[in-house]
Amino acid sequence: MPAVTDSSSGDTPRNPRSATTLVILGLVAAAIFAGLCALGTWQVHRLAWKRALISQVESRAHAPAAPAPGRAEWPALTSDNAEYRRVFASGTFQYDRQTLVQAATELGSGYWVMTPLQLDGGGTVLVNRGFVLPEWRKAQAGAAQPPAQARVSGLLRMGEPGSGFLRNNDPAANLWYSRDLPAIAAARGLTDVAPYFIDADAAGGAADARKAPVGGLTVLSFPNNHLMYAITWYALAAMVLVGVFIFVREEKRARRKG
Repeated sequence: MPAVTDSSSGDTPRNPRSATTLVILGLVAAAIFAGLCALGTWQVHRLAWKRALISQVESRAHAPAAPAPGRAEWPALTSDNAEYRRVFASGTFQYDRQTLVQAATELGSGYWVMTPLQLDGGGTVLVNRGFVLPEWRKAQAGAAQPPAQARVSGLLRMGEPGSGFLRNNDPAANLWYSRDLPAIAAARGLTDVAPYFIDADAAGGAADARKAPVGGLTVLSFPNNHLMYAITWYALAAMVLVGVFIFVREEKRARRKG
């Protein structure tokens, strides 16, 4: 009686791969591993940068207020060396040249009120007096407000790009989505304008964005997920090494059987 061969065991030996195939697969694995390690290392550097930024902002924002940079200092100001300093300035508010920039805050959807402050020492700085709701804008329509002397304290902020999220500023239509200082200055006929604006502190008393600008809403929290991202990239790199180990083991086994 002829012997019966069981072909369902699935234990068919695999032929070893060619040297060319092994070289190609090795190069691909090495490139993937190096790329994942580079991404992980980049996130480690980003983590250090973010922690330094948070520490810097915290120290600047809670330091005693200093005079706002004058015209002689303006050319040297950058986000790295100036943003979030606590400053104060004195001058005259020009209410007839203020600009409303669309914004969304914890108080709802409305506007930042950007009002030029003509400085006592010369030059002009735009002041974000705070957030208002559409009701305030309707109430102010057509109301003339004469210039007024003021002293402002708050956080120094550098100007924003010329567009908001998916929307561009339209000076001709008086539609503003970002605090683009040069564009606002040109639209309002302002000259000698500082390259920064001041986010005004909260005023005393109850805050009602329907009746007056509400200051002190600067967001000082920054997302910091870089450690998680770094761990993820390094874990994927480790998985590549495990995959290479399993592949090499199976290849050796195939060669022994062959």
